[in-house]
Amino acid sequence: MNIGPMRELGGVFDRVADAYEAGRPGYPDEMFRAVCELTGVDLDGATTIDVGAGTGILTRALRARGSQVVAVDPAAAMLSRLRARSDGGPPPVAAVQGDGNALPVADGVADLVMYGQSWHWLDPAASVAEARRVLRPQGAIVGCWNLHHAAQAAWLAAYEARLAAEVPAYWGPAVEEWAVPPIAAAFEVIAERWLPWTRLVGIEDFLLDLRSHSYMAALPPGTADAVVERRRAELRAEFPEGVLSVPMRVYLAVGR
Repeated sequence: MNIGPMRELGGVFDRVADAYEAGRPGYPDEMFRAVCELTGVDLDGATTIDVGAGTGILTRALRARGSQVVAVDPAAAMLSRLRARSDGGPPPVAAVQGDGNALPVADGVADLVMYGQSWHWLDPAASVAEARRVLRPQGAIVGCWNLHHAAQAAWLAAYEARLAAEVPAYWGPAVEEWAVPPIAAAFEVIAERWLPWTRLVGIEDFLLDLRSHSYMAALPPGTADAVVERRRAELRAEFPEGVLSVPMRVYLAVGR
């Protein structure tokens, strides 16, 4: 995986904003219960910075639980969708175009700084220093990643292996050196938890999720279309009813 400042990714994810909004999964309820347990912060009434907020999948879930959210993302098209989906309230959402390595947020204003599927794109030292700067004394840093649990289903392992063979920039469970982002190494005190869940999803939405990943956005459009069409044919042949039961797991890491 190519690690770099989030602002360099704005154009990449702008190209797949529609697929991201339509296809990416949300987070299970158990993750939010675990965040409250491990951080000691009640989401209801908390001020939360959602770094790399994208189209607002995590932002909306936090707001539904009573958080006041500042959503930060480098991609203008992604934030446009976030704003469109997050109008109204309470509580309000502040959506700001910015870089997680230099948060456009004042010192000491946040109870939580959260990275949903995003911390691995940041500079480890700079991003953590920024999180510490904007947190209140009892605040916490949270990283979370929704991941395919390919080891739990032969069809999913085969699907990931075919992607690895066809997509040069693929990064996932079919790559031997793949691992969760090393966010734990960035904190003096860390709590980690794996939370399994199952996603029931139609084939077309599952393929939109595929299109939303950076390794697919890096392909020429025609090549990406061909990869998706091959996956569609394979999945329809194996699941003629058109619905997939996808084993998932959330990796959750918390630091103070």
